Amino acid sequence: MSRPSPAPPDPAEDDAPAPGGGATITPYRDGPLIVRGDFRLVDQDGSPIDPGRGTVALCRCGKSGIKPFCDGTHKRAGFSAPSAPARPRPAARIPRDGAAPGPDPA
Repeated sequence: MSRPSPAPPDPAEDDAPAPGGGATITPYRDGPLIVRGDFRLVDQDGSPIDPGRGTVALCRCGKSGIKPFCDGTHKRAGFSAPSAPARPRPAARIPRDGAAPGPDPA
């Protein structure tokens, strides 16, 4: 049984890889995470996952039949998510002197 190939990234958006040879991850509105550049994909145990190409689309909707890759199912499932967060992510609180971090006062 052949496995469907991951949905190709949208060529209309030409994001260059991150400077310095790192990866650029672009969340597409109502779609996948597009990963471009120099990256390594591993499962939760650290075993490598062959992406099969240098630019991949990773599923954000949870419905793909070829996870972690996107197969376009988000369109049929009505997945909706913005490209950017609605509000800034709160700054991480760094514990001092080995103390456990307390609740965020915000």
